[in-house]
Amino acid sequence: MTLPLTFRSIVVASKNQLTCDLSGEAAILHVDSGQYYGLDAVGARVWELVQQPRSAREVCDALLEEYDVEPGRCERDLLQLLESLANAGLIEIREEPPAPSGERSGG
Repeated sequence: MTLPLTFRSIVVASKNQLTCDLSGEAAILHVDSGQYYGLDAVGARVWELVQQPRSAREVCDALLEEYDVEPGRCERDLLQLLESLANAGLIEIREEPPAPSGERSGG
């Protein structure tokens, strides 16, 4: 069962995949299923960012710094992409880290 995805969720690429850079785009092979997936340039950047565990918020913030995109659209499109990658078994969604004491969690 996949954990629900929020902006505090930690996302990281699965170990059961192989990736190839195709002139700024990405081709990913899910080793267990034998299925290939393709990502455009922005998707490939997301893929690059999730090679190390980081929160979905950190990924979104990086995209907002690098691309001229409206924040709401970036958030919606990113969550949709991450959900698709998780459903395909290409990324893992890990539990949100606990908020430091005295701080409220924001989502």
